[in-house]
Amino acid sequence: MTGNQPDDLSREIDAALEGMNLQEIDLRKKDGTPGRKGGGEAKVLRGAVAGISGKDVIIELGPRSQGVIPLAEFETPPKAGEVFEFTMHGREDDLWRLSRRKAQELAAADSVEVGALVKARVTGQNTGGLELRIGALAAFMPASQVSLSREDNLAQFLNQTFVCEVLEVDPKKRRVVVSRRAVLEKERADQQKESLGRISVGQRVRGKVTRVDSFGGFVDLGGGLEGLVHVSNLSHKRVENANELLQKGQEVEVQVMKIEDGGKRIGLSMKALEPDPWQAVGGRVAPDSVYAGKVKRLMEFGAFVELEPGIEGLLHVSQMAKDRVRRAADLFKVGDTVQVRVLAVEPERQRISLSRLDARGAMLGSEDSVDGTVIDQALRQNSGEALKTNLGNLFKKAMKPPPA
Repeated sequence: MTGNQPDDLSREIDAALEGMNLQEIDLRKKDGTPGRKGGGEAKVLRGAVAGISGKDVIIELGPRSQGVIPLAEFETPPKAGEVFEFTMHGREDDLWRLSRRKAQELAAADSVEVGALVKARVTGQNTGGLELRIGALAAFMPASQVSLSREDNLAQFLNQTFVCEVLEVDPKKRRVVVSRRAVLEKERADQQKESLGRISVGQRVRGKVTRVDSFGGFVDLGGGLEGLVHVSNLSHKRVENANELLQKGQEVEVQVMKIEDGGKRIGLSMKALEPDPWQAVGGRVAPDSVYAGKVKRLMEFGAFVELEPGIEGLLHVSQMAKDRVRRAADLFKVGDTVQVRVLAVEPERQRISLSRLDARGAMLGSEDSVDGTVIDQALRQNSGEALKTNLGNLFKKAMKPPPA
């Protein structure tokens, strides 16, 4: 009987076992060279023990027919007259070469079913996975089925005993394929169900970062639970790549934002535990105030300029210069520092509108803008005749041609 396996796993198994007779794995000699192999499909026969000669056991198979089998294939020395099952593998010195192990394997293969849990001991490895024994039966475990994650060092599992799930039994190909990963996944699922009862949406928890990708970091919450902190939930400050803030093994505190699919998808946030920079932003950033901000992003319609950590405003192309600007990239690149004036602040929409022009339409920092500022200061500080005198002097100074 053969289990219904995904195509990619079936291809992996076929590639790993190409040209290999799984049931002949343990026929290797102690020095690793192949032992003698019998040809054709083995046939199970019954025979009685006639006696023991040195390291061999003589078996009566029938009238004028005897066989020999290594004493090592018996758990304890057999007694004369005991009946066992054997397979026949050619003749040598008028005696049939017999194997009790082969007969046990054939019997075991008939009793093993897909989906059954079995204990298997790792006896060897190859490039495709692990070689195992289920009692007397040889089995194979693809590398992808050894653990929950890919294992590069398969040698570490030699001589270990695992509880495995039988994935495939193919009598024609004489192979049994098992999976430790299937058992571990079921154990993790049971553990997750139990652990889900101790966390809830909105709860603050601690965990360890297990993997970091550009889009976010995976955090082990314990008890078989793992959640994702998406890059958008790392900080109020804009983060382009999660590697900027996270690294594998880092201890982090997060807030649970959502639990879906029975705990298979848990959304986490570090940003939710930080103070929101947009709260009371109106008291810090006022219209007509001037900032030296940093360009964080460029779009066709404008540039987003950071005024303070976590606070960005939009400098629209129409407010970039006195003359028409078609694209923000024609004037700026990311990282540039630019002087801007706040036009409007909308905290509830988390929007700030910016301009490079002063209230009179002059470029900030230009001579026209500086002269306008001096006039504004005079208007605020003076009154009466002194105001008229100062204004007259200021206008004369502004109209005076520059020295040759």
